[in-house]
Amino acid sequence: MSLSSARCTALRYLASHTVPFLLDQVTDRRLTVLTRILEWVARTEHHKAQIAYLRQMIEDQHPSIEIARRMLSLHPNARRAVINSLGINATWLGDSERKAFGAAHGVDPPFLIVISPTMRCNLRCLGCYAGEYPRGPDPLSFEVLDRIVCEGKEMGVYFYTISGGEPFMRPDLLDLYDKHQDCVFLIYTNGTCIDDNTVARLQACGNTAPSVSLEGWEAQTDSRRGKGVYRRVMDTMDALREAGILFGFSATATRINAQVYFDDAFYDHMVEKGCLFGWFFMFVPVGQDSTTDLMITPGQRDRLRETVSRVRREKPIFVADFWNDGCLTGGCMSGGTLYMHVNYRGELEPCVFMHFAEENIVDIYKRGGHLWDVLDTPLFRRVRGVNRRDPNPLRPCPIIDHNEWLEEALAGANAHPTHPGAEDIVGRLAPQVRTWAAEYGKLADHAWYHSGQYGWAQRGDDPLWGHQDRRQASAGGP
Repeated sequence: MSLSSARCTALRYLASHTVPFLLDQVTDRRLTVLTRILEWVARTEHHKAQIAYLRQMIEDQHPSIEIARRMLSLHPNARRAVINSLGINATWLGDSERKAFGAAHGVDPPFLIVISPTMRCNLRCLGCYAGEYPRGPDPLSFEVLDRIVCEGKEMGVYFYTISGGEPFMRPDLLDLYDKHQDCVFLIYTNGTCIDDNTVARLQACGNTAPSVSLEGWEAQTDSRRGKGVYRRVMDTMDALREAGILFGFSATATRINAQVYFDDAFYDHMVEKGCLFGWFFMFVPVGQDSTTDLMITPGQRDRLRETVSRVRREKPIFVADFWNDGCLTGGCMSGGTLYMHVNYRGELEPCVFMHFAEENIVDIYKRGGHLWDVLDTPLFRRVRGVNRRDPNPLRPCPIIDHNEWLEEALAGANAHPTHPGAEDIVGRLAPQVRTWAAEYGKLADHAWYHSGQYGWAQRGDDPLWGHQDRRQASAGGP
């Protein structure tokens, strides 16, 4: 047996025997022992560095370690999925499988796949990025969704994000989660369709992580989502916490509500409600008749960037911002670089905010193709070709940070808008977006090159999410 095979076997044994024993009582000593075992079976130097850094955090009593303690106090089904499906399959073994697939097929698979199985929703939120899609019957059958996950696993993809629409309006998705216990499913939900039976099913599956949407406090949430929604969301969080289900929050930052997210009280409340993670989005004007009026100002974005980074260092909750945390992912994730989107009709989009497509998964299957065929299409290749040109990862987005790059990518591809008005982002709205980007670019360049906050990312010596570093950035720049 090769060393690689031995490590795979060790990982499987670790997941089924050693880990449950070590975590029966969550103590710092047992967590430290676990890191040493994990470091031995890790398959790459990067993973070894992550684990060694985690052990140092435990020894230093870093505030983030409380996240691990909270996570390991979840229901046993959820705890098992975090270790097996997320830690071992999606991250460690999946990494090797994706590299092997890329070597064999000439195109690297993404880390995760986003699927929007439905556009049906019981709410009508102002400015929703998905709000311009029709809300009729769901074109994608369970069989097609199942095949997407099966083929994803052939590529080494074990992480799936379920978006919409409101996913819990499709009860058959619970069967999908249950069938693929070797995967983890992050589910974006408005939180109003999760009843007691649904909570029981999620607890039984264990491998799901609802991300419950809100807009800040009650006034902001109800203003955008409807009266009484905030209270229903709080009730849903209570039910998920009591059931020991891994969950978090998702929030869209707009010009109206951004100030809420600068306040520690918001994060303390999310921790109290039981959230272990939180995802931030910025409002992006990609719908028909959209305007830039709701976009956060460049100054607000810069302050949110700094706040999220600080919260990660100080609070027992993992928070990330998909625009301001490009240093955690190496830049933009779209076009199959790290993720791709299957919309409710099966159209394959480079990003959930990039509403253009060349291919439809249903058509690909009809002609005998596979999910991974889309990775080699002109649209996906061209998006990957432009989405990491800026050396400053705090400006990663080809939609709002470098809008001209999206226009360039589309010009060389045979892509069509996936709903009326999608083309406005590189047409009618482009001058406003580009002016906004230029203003933010000055703040982002100062933060990256001159603030000293990102020395850890520039040196690559902090393989997890970083710590404050006040040394002047050594990299050159504006």
